Amino acid sequence: MPQATFVQDGCAIDYTPGSAVTAGDVVVQGDLIGIAQGDIAANKPGALVVEGVFDFAKATNVAYTVGTVLYWDDTNNIVTATATGNKQVGKVVRAAATTDPTVRVRLSQ
Repeated sequence: MPQATFVQDGCAIDYTPGSAVTAGDVVVQGDLIGIAQGDIAANKPGALVVEGVFDFAKATNVAYTVGTVLYWDDTNNIVTATATGNKQVGKVVRAAATTDPTVRVRLSQ
């Protein structure tokens, strides 16, 4: 028996939510962050993207430089530089000013 068997390329993973998920929603499963690729009905299989570059909502009173590690604040539904109590999302790939509503982040798991 092989020690490992290829299943899929891993850019997206299968996910069956207990309640409906909307396309673009951030889903936290343990230390894994995924983005709903499309709308997923409750108890129906769908896909979460776990690789790629996304624009995430952020607080408008903070700026981020390229390379900053960001975390998902599941309470406020924004990314933050605060690690405590949050899950790592990835690194900033395009600087964001305090007035920008979003910041561009490359997912890293």
